[in-house]
Amino acid sequence: MDCVFCALIQADSARWVARGPVALAFAPLTPIAPGHALVVPASHFADLFDTPPEVLAETMALVRRVADAMRSALGADGVNVLNASGPGSEQSVPHLHFHVIPRWQDDGFSTWPTGRSQRRLQDDPIARLASAVAG
Repeated sequence: MDCVFCALIQADSARWVARGPVALAFAPLTPIAPGHALVVPASHFADLFDTPPEVLAETMALVRRVADAMRSALGADGVNVLNASGPGSEQSVPHLHFHVIPRWQDDGFSTWPTGRSQRRLQDDPIARLASAVAG
């Protein structure tokens, strides 16, 4: 199997946080914080653009449940939810996934970008985006 997440799901070889028919959560091999979890659809979808809306909704509902559990069970002050979708995004595994990372005020790291994009667009990118969303 080419997809590492599909192979992991099929082999049942993960440290599971939650398992459902549509979405699953498990511990990554190299967590960046205690309790860091990955939330994925149970079926293979490459990225956000490939995932049907109903599967995306179920997956995001599990992201929320995992985030709530991080606050209640781990005492996290907050969470970061990270996703990369598509070839220009540095997506490392071509299976839709969300990193849910518990955060504490004194954890000593940042998940925010430290620079700014070098890409420049003509015209007003927000107006173009609003037009595309509207119709």
